[in-house]
Amino acid sequence: MDGQTKTDNPKAGIGSGFDDFLREENIYEDVQAAAIKRVVAWQLAEEMTRQRITKVEMARRMKTSRSQLDRLLDPDNDRIELATLGRAARALGRELRIGLV
Repeated sequence: MDGQTKTDNPKAGIGSGFDDFLREENIYEDVQAAAIKRVVAWQLAEEMTRQRITKVEMARRMKTSRSQLDRLLDPDNDRIELATLGRAARALGRELRIGLV
């Protein structure tokens, strides 16, 4: 060794990373799921804006209610089924892709 301890090395940082912290707190999966839902909701809203599709029209295309669409677009609501996300993507002429990394 070069005589430095872990605390002597400024590049060592505190801990091994935010993901590790979340895992240690047993909340990694919940935080990741919420983040993914927020991103998908944002992407859907952005695509609706880009295509100039109103919420009423989007709900009609999805064959659902406006209140259900509002729940889908709510970034804090993480209780959305994959089938609903897929229907929303198809209503915008897009496709939903989910994968493992």
